Amino acid sequence: MVRVLADEDIASVLDLETLLPVVAEAFDKQRSGAVERPERPHYPIGAGTDPDAPEEPTGTGLCMPAYIHGASYAATKLVAVCEDNPERGLPTVTAQITLTDAETGQPVGYLAGDRITNARTGCIGGLAARELATDGVSRVPRSTDRGSSLRAPLELAVIGAGAQARWQTRAIAAAVGVDRLESIRIYSPSDSRDECARDLESELGAPVAAVSSPRAAVADASIVVTATTSTEPVFPGEALEAGALVIAVGAYTPAMRELDATTVERASRIVADVPDEAGETGDLREHDDLEIRSFGDVLAGDDGRVSGDEIIVLESVGSAVLDAATAEFVFDRAVERSLGTTAPLYGND
Repeated sequence: MVRVLADEDIASVLDLETLLPVVAEAFDKQRSGAVERPERPHYPIGAGTDPDAPEEPTGTGLCMPAYIHGASYAATKLVAVCEDNPERGLPTVTAQITLTDAETGQPVGYLAGDRITNARTGCIGGLAARELATDGVSRVPRSTDRGSSLRAPLELAVIGAGAQARWQTRAIAAAVGVDRLESIRIYSPSDSRDECARDLESELGAPVAAVSSPRAAVADASIVVTATTSTEPVFPGEALEAGALVIAVGAYTPAMRELDATTVERASRIVADVPDEAGETGDLREHDDLEIRSFGDVLAGDDGRVSGDEIIVLESVGSAVLDAATAEFVFDRAVERSLGTTAPLYGND
């Protein structure tokens, strides 16, 4: 029997505070090599479907398989990215995840993947903020209660106003404590920034404002999140405050770019969820001999911030290992609550 979980089923069992340690453990497994994570192909889709532009693709398809040693399931995520979808009233990124029993190879689950992708990516930003954000004055010791309201306040800037911008904000609030976010500024070139700011303010009970320029967003910000599908830099690097943490989650191909050269050059260290793949993105590929550190090492306590005024960049391209961990977490919770729809995929003959 295959259990099909719709988005509403997943929403009912997924909460960020509980998911954060699941994602952190998956990073530790990836760091130690206790995973199988084949290369993920991405390829154009839709060529030939538009008679007016038969050579042009309509989007990009991706296949992201992974298995964590000792896990009950192997996971494969199928993704489609279609830039014109907002005009159709559809999400730009759509994903589904299949789960296979790791012992028998039988299919057990088919899950709506958008919320899982958004949540696990949000948790990357949340964990980065917990470990690497600073008030610009001193490094907060790891022994300090990371969620404590006694720690210095943080100012968060978010470039982008789509689904991932919202999930990054939610996860950062969950990781550091919403009462520690003194201000949240949202910038997007469209009016979507106003709706995003209103929604997040209502949801989080924190001060959230839409601003009219990227510079206004990042000025004095402790944390800058970029969550776009841009092919050009989305804010001026010279506007960054000393001590800023930049969490770039949008670029995952050589053609995609959110960070300018100044941001990368000003950074004392570059950290990535998958260093080799991050180095091939449009953000980093033009910088020769760039040392890209592992975020898994940061979470393990082997690396991290050494001074309050250094600028740190976290480049995230996404790892199927995190999808696998999050999908298993969600699936097991759903099974416990008898959620979803079950159906046989194969007959007995």
